[in-house]
Amino acid sequence: MVLPRYSTTPVDAVLSRMRALDAALPERDGLAVFNRVYLTVTEEVDRRLDAGEFPDPCAAAALDVRFAERYLAAVDAGEDDRRPPACWRPLFQLRRHPGVTPLQFALAGINAHIGHDLALAVVDTCRALGCEPADLEDEFDRVGELLTALEERIREDLMPGPDLLQIADPITHLLGSWSLERARDATWSAARVLWALRHCGDVAEEFAVRLDAAVGFAGRMLLTPLRD
Repeated sequence: MVLPRYSTTPVDAVLSRMRALDAALPERDGLAVFNRVYLTVTEEVDRRLDAGEFPDPCAAAALDVRFAERYLAAVDAGEDDRRPPACWRPLFQLRRHPGVTPLQFALAGINAHIGHDLALAVVDTCRALGCEPADLEDEFDRVGELLTALEERIREDLMPGPDLLQIADPITHLLGSWSLERARDATWSAARVLWALRHCGDVAEEFAVRLDAAVGFAGRMLLTPLRD
């Protein structure tokens, strides 16, 4: 399947690409499940930008776009038969597995995007704007609060009902081991470390590779098939 590509970087451009993905992918596809979640987040960020709810709208828009570009680059790699970052590989490999639930797909995508992409997006934005991570902390926190609220709604909407307790029990156990709040805290620390190491060449690259691998490992656990 050939999917449309984006060539500009405003929020409208990344929203357009995510909407195109939503229209092109089968509803049950694991990537489609996450894409719907992320589209909702990005539309809400865009709405809040228009409403003037961010202290620094320029910084917030820059972070939002660079954050989205990391995800869309992973999609491009997957569609072009290139290797996406390790954090995204479990979702791409298992996206059509019948034993993985929509809730697992959604949270595995959030894990990849928050645990890895957001840290690198903070560094990308600091380079672009000539600022320090501390200058983006308010924007980081506001986006994080939005994601936390959305995650709670996702769990409520996608958790199997009481008639499927044989599935829900292992899901409750599995997903109880992962926390968006802890992932956000770790991501902020990782972003600060990556920024501090930005002139350290191989050390910075090794840290980023290890971060990618660790987030990918967590994602693979979240996607453990729970039914045939």
